[in-house]
Amino acid sequence: MIETVVGTMILFMAISAIIALETKDLLSSIISVGAIGVATSICFLLVGAPDIAITQMVVEVLSLIILIRATIRRDLTTINGDREFFGLTVTIALIFLFFLFGFKAFLTLPEFGTPAMSQFIEAPSTKYISSGFKETGASNIVTAIILDYRGFDTLGEVTVLFTAIWGALAIMRVYSRKKRKNKNSHE
Repeated sequence: MIETVVGTMILFMAISAIIALETKDLLSSIISVGAIGVATSICFLLVGAPDIAITQMVVEVLSLIILIRATIRRDLTTINGDREFFGLTVTIALIFLFFLFGFKAFLTLPEFGTPAMSQFIEAPSTKYISSGFKETGASNIVTAIILDYRGFDTLGEVTVLFTAIWGALAIMRVYSRKKRKNKNSHE
């Protein structure tokens, strides 16, 4: 089941990439690129890499904010009646697909009270818990996992998160300064 969903997402990403390359409207192109990033994040989540999925989503949101902000300054677009029906149809179809994905995920949840570790015997977490103290010498298993087993991964994630926060603050600060400057010049 997961293979078919991932395959469908890859097909969706390919179609979105073609749309992003071929469209003449910059905003539509950016939205298509955003759809690729969200689908990539969902694929990471499906293959069992939630930390990479979260990082992908943070990077995607930050890059979309920057690109949309740059596009709105450059290109003012209006939507006519013909495009509203197509956009509504695509939106409803995507909401339906996400609903089906969520419903399928809900159906595959284990019975309440079943330990998650019993389902994934070969998972790295089993090794971390069973021999983490002995291999690392740490007094806290969470610290051992974050700093010893997954140190570089954690460093990369923290770097991406701080970069995203600083980028968003920089964008908001420039907008706030311009808003204050426009307000002062009108008075």
